[in-house]
Parts: sequence; structure tokens; C-alpha cells
Amino acid sequence: MKLSNLSTRVETLSNARVLCIGDIMLDRFIYGSVERTSPEAPVPVLRIINEKKMLGGAGNVVRNIVSLGAKATLISVVGDDSVGRELTSMVGSEPDIEPCLLVESGRASTQKTRFVAESQQLLRADYETNDPISEKVADNLIRMAKDIINESDVLILSDYAKGVIGEKICETLIAIARNENKEIVIDPKGSDFSKYKYSNIITPNRNELANATGLSVQTSEEIIRAAETLIKKYNIDHVLVTKSSEGISLVSSNGKAAHLKAQAREVYDVSGAGDTVVAALATSLGANISLYDSARLANTAAGVVVEKAGTAVAEISEIVHALRANDLSDAEAKIIPLSTAIHSIASWRNDGEKIGFTNGCFDLLHPGHISLLRQARANCDRLIVGLNSDISVKRLKGSSRPIQGENARAQVLASLETVDLVVIFEEETPVTLIESILPDVLIKGSDYTEEQVVGADIVRENGGKVLLANLESGYSTTETISRLQK
Repeated sequence: MKLSNLSTRVETLSNARVLCIGDIMLDRFIYGSVERTSPEAPVPVLRIINEKKMLGGAGNVVRNIVSLGAKATLISVVGDDSVGRELTSMVGSEPDIEPCLLVESGRASTQKTRFVAESQQLLRADYETNDPISEKVADNLIRMAKDIINESDVLILSDYAKGVIGEKICETLIAIARNENKEIVIDPKGSDFSKYKYSNIITPNRNELANATGLSVQTSEEIIRAAETLIKKYNIDHVLVTKSSEGISLVSSNGKAAHLKAQAREVYDVSGAGDTVVAALATSLGANISLYDSARLANTAAGVVVEKAGTAVAEISEIVHALRANDLSDAEAKIIPLSTAIHSIASWRNDGEKIGFTNGCFDLLHPGHISLLRQARANCDRLIVGLNSDISVKRLKGSSRPIQGENARAQVLASLETVDLVVIFEEETPVTLIESILPDVLIKGSDYTEEQVVGADIVRENGGKVLLANLESGYSTTETISRLQK
């Protein structure tokens, strides 16, 4: 099955019910700029600009599950501290996650703080404990999980070695899930995989596979040999090895193996990509998609998130576009949803490129349009075109318009060398796109004044500029249609 055909199965992911049990943590990203070195020590001084907080560890796994439209239940343990309370609040604010968080008195909740400047991570500071949870809390967790496993399609054990997935819990939950004929997907940690025996699928990265087997894993043949060692030693059905920018390898107990190349166009940040693979793989299996196709979906989802900054998730629309893009022409691949465009733009900005934006209906593209787009592209490094949808055009120009549908108009625009991305929008104005993209240059025709240009104030306040392009006289879609009618 072609990857583009697999996109038709994505809508079935909403049928999956996934239970995730594991170590939850708070991921903090502190962003700033470095302009000098400290006089106190040879270290950079980070001038803090902003901060983001998000669910990490098993919390990021369930964020990815619900972003795929599936139902997710999270069982984990937090301490009775401020971080634990913040984690509880954050999980509770996610309407599509069913939270089951146990509180252990005296336990330190896990927090990872990353300091970032110009997309470069300078330092990571961890506040955590690796001590196993108490026997009482472990018994309560198992008792809680037993009932929920029966109602779920797939069980994920997200082990970050922070004490939740101990040997007793792991072996007991695997046995319960096996007895209920549920798929078991494990994201492992450490070098001793004995507690994961009898699981269906285990997803180590290349380093974890090497540490667990003591074997070299540099080549595809070596990865297969190491994975088969795990399969035989611990009675595991399948091993899915994540290889960062190189993609994934799937090795099964029946002797079959497959190597899938990474789908990312640009690797921006690999943080959380493993969580995405586990979430997408489990969700796909829960939706009764075959293991091989589930691995392909997971690989595509990972390709989406590594193009984003921070601990990110893959949205349904992004995965569908990524799957279809494999069989699209270069021009068609430029037509993308806003969420995908934002991450491409962030990557370009990181490379120091200037972003330009213009918009319009572009019905019956004519030399006047071409001239405007050329002038726009001459004033930026990347040009994004906001295209009014068919519904939007009808509201603006009447029920007889557009002459060409939005897909045809988008394909014509995307075929132009001057255009880097085309984003279709439903509203009458592109203000939402402009607020999201924050272009460095906003371009419209000189038949407007700056005060009339939608979003001009937003761009100027953000330090950008507005360009009024010269118009080619004698060209108008409306006039062309009128002449044709006559």
C-alpha cells in the first residue's frame, strides 16, 4: 500500500482506546538569547525571553495519543510537591485525557528544565528521584490498571526509569494484558530488559538496543541481529528500533525485518520523537491497522514532530499531509495546512531567512498576479501565499465565483518558482494567518494604502514592514470574466 493510500486509514485512529502507564514529568523550556559571557566564569549569560511548560514522559505519550483523535487514559505517580500539583493540574486541563494520578507522600516529582538560545540547547537541569514507588502505591496502581486494561485496546508501558515501572508492576501488567489478549507496547529504559519479557512490542532506540544486548548496532544487519537476540532471550514478539534521523527498523520473531527511512524534510528537534513513535504505533494497532502499516504511520508521525521545536505532538492533518506528500509533485507538496506551515517557517527563520506573505483569491491567474508575486519574492527569502477558499471567495465576490476551485488555484500558485508555500483559509480576511506567521514583509498591491492592508498593524508592531507592489495595468480577473461573457 502506498503511503498516500495509508492516509485514508488515519481517520480510524479515533476508534482506539489506549492505556498508558509510566513516568510523568514536567518539561520546562526556557528560551532566551546569549550576547555575552559571564565575568564570573567562562559561561554564557542567557537573557531569558519566555518560558514554556508541557507534559513530558508518559504525559507526552498521551498528548500524542489524543492529538491523533484516540481516547487515552494515563496512570502515573506524582509527589506531594509543587511540581506534582502542577502536573496534576496540567493533566486535568486536557479534556481528552482520562487522568489517574496517584500521590506518594515525600516523593519528588520529576522536572526537566532546558535552557535554549537560538534553538541551541545550552543546558538541561533535572530535578527527580529514581527510587521505586512504595509497595502500597504499586499495589494501588496495579489494582487500578487491572480494570482499565480490560476496557482498553492497547497497553503502553512508558518507562523513563523514574520508579513507576518497577519489575513487579511491569511483569504483573504484562501478564494481565496477555490474559486479556491486549497489545502491549513498551518504551524501555536501562540495560536490563528482563522485566519486559513476554511483551508484544518493545521500542528501544539504537543506544538502548546496544546497551541491552552488548552488540554493535551500526548497520542494518547488526540491528537485526541484536533485535533477534532480545526476541529470543525475552520471548518478545517484535522489536521496533528508533534510529533518530535515519528512521526505524522493525524486526519480528517470525524472521521478517523492515527498515523505514525517516520522513522528515528537515530535522529541527528530536525531543519527544520516541514518545510520538510509541503513541502512534499503539494507537494504530488499537485501530486494527496491521503492524507494518502501524510502523509506517509511526515513522511518518515522528517525521512530523522532529520538524518542530520542543516536546511536540503530531496532528492528524499534519500526518495526512505528510503521507500524501510522498506521492505528490513538488508543487503539490507546497500546499499545506497552517499548522504545518508554521513549523516550516520556524525552521527557515532559524536559518536567518526573511519571511514574506501575501494573499488573495488568485482566480484566473494573470500577468498582474505574476508581477505582484515576483515583486513580493524579490523582497524576502521565502514567500507564503494565503489563498481564499471557495467559500471565502463566494462571500467576497458573489455566488458565481470563483471560476476555478481552490485546489486548482492552489496548484497553479504552487507551481510558480516564486512561491514557497500555499495556505488555504476559510475566513474573509487572512488576519489569523498573519497573526500566526508574523511575516517580516507583508505585500499587497498599490491599489491599497497601508492603512487598508489587513494585518499591517500586526506586522509593523512585530518589527516587520508593509510593501505595496506596483500593479501591471490592464489586468483584472473581473474584467477578463466580463469580456468573456460579452
